[in-house]
Amino acid sequence: MKIQYLPHTADIRMKIEASTLQELFIAGIKGMNNILREGFCDQNNQLEQKARIEIQSSDYTCLLIDFLSEVLSLSYIEKAIFCKVHILKFSKYKILAEVLGNPIDHFEEEIKAVTYHEANVQKNDSNQWETCIIFDI
Repeated sequence: MKIQYLPHTADIRMKIEASTLQELFIAGIKGMNNILREGFCDQNNQLEQKARIEIQSSDYTCLLIDFLSEVLSLSYIEKAIFCKVHILKFSKYKILAEVLGNPIDHFEEEIKAVTYHEANVQKNDSNQWETCIIFDI
């Protein structure tokens, strides 16, 4: 799993890469969490909050962006960061996952939206799944 932050004007551009699609989705959550509060999920605390997320979309790219958007919304509603993802069901058009996290007193960075701009989930020349994600901050 690989996460790389790339320069982008007024936004945060993140390139993620993983050997499986499920790992790519988890890398997206991990990368987004590090923007919200760097290192928060590196702590070995017991995770107190749990939620189920079910998303249906037209393809892998939309599914990933919609999934990240839903977790982001849940983070703001619950005032928590969801560090662990258990993918229960996964297909090209649907994801059912359980996310676990902890309450947080503040976010270091506010993400307004997860955008579709430049997002394109595909296999690269190294046979890894990859995409870029731009966060509107």
